[in-house]
Amino acid sequence: MSFRATILTLFPEMFPGPLGHSLAGRALREAIWSLDCVNIRDFGQGRHRAVDDTPFGGGAGMVLRPDVLDAAIASVTDDRPLIALTPRGRPLTQARVKTLAAAPGVILLCGRYEGFDQRVLDARNAEEISIGDYVLAGGEIAALALLDATIRLLPGVMGAAESAEDESFSAPLLEYPHYTRPADWNGHTVPDILLSGNHESIAAWRRAGSETITKTRRPDLWAHHIASQPARP
Repeated sequence: MSFRATILTLFPEMFPGPLGHSLAGRALREAIWSLDCVNIRDFGQGRHRAVDDTPFGGGAGMVLRPDVLDAAIASVTDDRPLIALTPRGRPLTQARVKTLAAAPGVILLCGRYEGFDQRVLDARNAEEISIGDYVLAGGEIAALALLDATIRLLPGVMGAAESAEDESFSAPLLEYPHYTRPADWNGHTVPDILLSGNHESIAAWRRAGSETITKTRRPDLWAHHIASQPARP
């Protein structure tokens, strides 16, 4: 059975977007995964299909109504996890992506305006996920990012199984630098060790590169890595 992704959105025309190309697009055509979109406005209230209203307590912007959202969710709910894309959610991690890739699929709720009425998220036990510490106009781009990260891990999508295991965030460290032909480009040469054919030395060089990059760019990851190492006697 293929991985099924359902998107609840006010802009279904944004999908599949980039997911219709490259590895994800080929996998979609080969039915390794499937995509269906539900237009939240189809469940809107009244003659104008209203989906939002002013926030209780005052404040700027509009909030997506719980009755509208609940009706949209109810139309697709099953045993797949329900995820609401929001900047206040827990950060998306490679570990969470791996668990999603092992699931039968996912239901993604894309917000707009000032976000969702909290009651429907609580009632539906929705998981709130963020793709970064910034605010987007809506959850659709976040949904694309989450699906791109997940789909590439599905069996049969990537060419080499080890590729996914040798990347940033798959291990505790960021990935080492990569080089390819030509060996001399505008006076910039490839490190000699990579041309040596000594696989043990190359592995050590790559490990050192990962450590240096992680230490410099992501001290939080480096601190977590050091803390996770077994204590020396």
